[in-house]
Amino acid sequence: DGEGLPLRKLLRLPLMWMMILLMICSGASETTMAQWASAFTESALGVSKTIGDLAGPCLFAFFMGISRMLYGKLSEKLNLAKTMLMSGLLCMACYLLASLAPMPVLGLAGCALCGFSVGIMWPGTISLSSQKCPKGGTAMFAFLALAGDLGGTVSPAMVGSLSEMAGGNLKIGLLTATVFPILLVAGLLVLNRRIRCSTNHKAIVSTFAVCHEGRNDSV
Repeated sequence: DGEGLPLRKLLRLPLMWMMILLMICSGASETTMAQWASAFTESALGVSKTIGDLAGPCLFAFFMGISRMLYGKLSEKLNLAKTMLMSGLLCMACYLLASLAPMPVLGLAGCALCGFSVGIMWPGTISLSSQKCPKGGTAMFAFLALAGDLGGTVSPAMVGSLSEMAGGNLKIGLLTATVFPILLVAGLLVLNRRIRCSTNHKAIVSTFAVCHEGRNDSV
């Protein structure tokens, strides 16, 4: 019928708040590295701003494009929640590599591969929300968009402030921003567990119904 849940009922759903958390972390994980990739490349490799703009953001965008293209072709064969979980783990590794790697080239590799890891996070969260809460309606997508923008605004600003407090050390800021992919992974683990429990419950109910029908037929 196309009608969504009333706003009060929507905001009372624990699943809705879980999706909002995933969206905040998705937006933060993506935009933080995207916005600071150029400055990170300049400071880590000691190159000019022109080279930094080309090597950092371009590599990030290139790998993010590859990620979305691959998922677009393989989406029917992959479990979205599990794929996002693997992407979240890769994103954690990339942030840690970029902020802790002793060699600048490894840091740049972490920055570039981060684009691959965050490629499906934002659209994947939207898809998961529509699957698990089909009655969410327009209000749900509005809240998710707001949550993504919130994460994409707060996290880069936080990285900049912390890096400035650390004497211009951008690696300190990026290391702190690792909290967002960590929260994303934690949220996806909880979500996957709930999905698995729900699937098992439905299977038990279905089996019980079949057995009950069999007894009635035998009587």
